[in-house]
Amino acid sequence: MDEQTVREHAQAHCEALLAGDIGRASQDMSPELVSHMGPIVAMLPLPLREATVEQIRMTGTAYSALLRLTGEGGETVHLETRWKDRDGRPTIIEASRQAEEPAAPTEAEPEAE
Repeated sequence: MDEQTVREHAQAHCEALLAGDIGRASQDMSPELVSHMGPIVAMLPLPLREATVEQIRMTGTAYSALLRLTGEGGETVHLETRWKDRDGRPTIIEASRQAEEPAAPTEAEPEAE
């Protein structure tokens, strides 16, 4: 398993989520993760209007893929997925929603006199 293979599987996972095909998206997940599908789906801003792979990186013995998911209402979620080789194919073994950076406060406009 290499970075390009993980990227291809992560992109296919994004495409399945974008199509609303949770069944197809779950094919990339470990059986343990599939058994806890409800809380994972609850993290997503469904229905999606955009799903992209922002980053792939090696993290010890696994790869991390950071997915950017934007719902039709405009809410954006960053979902970090951890991938390991299971039975010869990249498999998501963990998924967690990343905390969003708070928006920087804007300076108040001076009042007109």
